[in-house]
Amino acid sequence: MSKKKKRRAPAAGLIGLGLDNADGHKRITTGEQFAIVGGSEETHGRMTETVIKTFEELKTRGKQLHQVEPVELAEIVHRSTPR
Repeated sequence: MSKKKKRRAPAAGLIGLGLDNADGHKRITTGEQFAIVGGSEETHGRMTETVIKTFEELKTRGKQLHQVEPVELAEIVHRSTPR
C-alpha cells in the first residue's frame, strides 16, 4: 500500500513594518498570512487596513496570496492603501 502525500500550497505571507513609533507602544497584529509590527497608532492602523483590503480583493478575484504575481500583488496593495 502506498500512502498519498497531500500537496501543500506554497507558503506565502505579507509583513508590514512600521518605523515611526515614538510613543513607546509595541504594536503587533498577526493573521494567518500576515504580520504587522511597529509603527505609530496611525501607521499601524493604515497598514492593518491595507492588508485586510488586500485579502478581500484577493478573495474577490478568487485567488490565494501564493497565486498572484508580485506585479499584480503590488497593484492590489496600492489600490487597497487608504488615502
